[in-house]
Amino acid sequence: MLYQRSSRLFAEAEQVIPGGVNSPVRAFKAVGGKPIFAKSAKGAYLYDEDGNRFIDYINSWGPMILGHAFQPVVDAVKQRAELGTSFGMPTELETQIAALAVAMVPNIEKIRFVNSGTEACMSAIRLARGYTKRDKIIKFAGCYHGHSDSFLIQAGSGAVTFGTPNSPGVTSGTAKDTLLAAYNDLQNVSDLIDANPNEIAAIIVEPVPGNMGCIVPKKGFLEGLRQMCTDHGILLIFDEVMTGFRLAKGGVQELFNVKADIVTFGKVIGGGLPVGAFAARSEIMNYLAPIGPVYQAGTLSGNPLAMAAGLAMLQALNDDSGVFNRLEEKTAYLEKGIRDVLNQNNIDFTINRVGSMISVHFDAEPVYDFKTAAKGDNETFRKFFHGLLAEGVYIAPSAYETWFITDALTYDDLDFTIEAIRKVSATL
Repeated sequence: MLYQRSSRLFAEAEQVIPGGVNSPVRAFKAVGGKPIFAKSAKGAYLYDEDGNRFIDYINSWGPMILGHAFQPVVDAVKQRAELGTSFGMPTELETQIAALAVAMVPNIEKIRFVNSGTEACMSAIRLARGYTKRDKIIKFAGCYHGHSDSFLIQAGSGAVTFGTPNSPGVTSGTAKDTLLAAYNDLQNVSDLIDANPNEIAAIIVEPVPGNMGCIVPKKGFLEGLRQMCTDHGILLIFDEVMTGFRLAKGGVQELFNVKADIVTFGKVIGGGLPVGAFAARSEIMNYLAPIGPVYQAGTLSGNPLAMAAGLAMLQALNDDSGVFNRLEEKTAYLEKGIRDVLNQNNIDFTINRVGSMISVHFDAEPVYDFKTAAKGDNETFRKFFHGLLAEGVYIAPSAYETWFITDALTYDDLDFTIEAIRKVSATL
């Protein structure tokens, strides 16, 4: 495939945008080469500025669960735009989507909308600290909760050692309140709690991580976190920005029957428009201003375009009783096809999958946390990525990102993908 126009556009972008992109992973640094520029998308397909068509397994990092340019969402946005794009005032739409979200998701009674997943997670942490009157949080290596200062922390040397900032601009004072644990390791979490008695406000976790590839929680891990939080007066925060309304109608809480105290959302809840949200039972949410002491605000929060898109998306998911089974079946079909092809070519690999999230790791050993994910053969992944791109299949340009399956994919699309992987695998 030719990418002449994309290459020219990237060169122009580099002159006026840092690195030529507005989010780092788009720059193809992990895989080499220059990013392709999207022009349009419909259903399961993405079209670039050079006229190339790709089967899309990024789907805007998750929200296009029913396909690009899903007509009910497009119609809703068009209709709302005719009435005004922003007011800075309440609208009926906000209450409608809030009521629907609360009805769909277990264990939440109130929800507040913000503008991104980062903002949702940042606000959830502030709320947890205000509610518990404690300062420290536990997060997990490899789990991404946005680029708020509290989350950009690398590991210390043990349970009693503070982490350090892993980005300039994050202060050491912020870092000392973030404790880093290993995902799927309950003993590590217990040690951190014991070393910081009555100081931890919250444990925040991607219950099914998607930012070190898809990682499957070990049996009992999420249940163990729930029990530890209950025993020590700690709030459990599920970051369901990726998994919410994707792995089940009620997200991971429904899928694994584990209750979180606060849940954050993004991606699907906005139907592809910029939006995020956080939710909890009333006694926690009532700590928020204007009725409580914890301040959080946003001029564009509850933006009518985003609310219209999100409401159309959630209504479609709520009304379609078979959608999550179809997504499960399609992703399982793709997983089997990939396994067969890679095995036939004697390639070392591990595939992780939960519902409609799946990732291929080029290492034969199990991948269950950030350390094991980091052992994958990145050079093989680089060849795999560019080989699939040349065949018309677009996956995430990083070995540390999950693939997102959309219901718009047909079985012909899946077979095409499997055949493309067969061709590429023969060259690895």
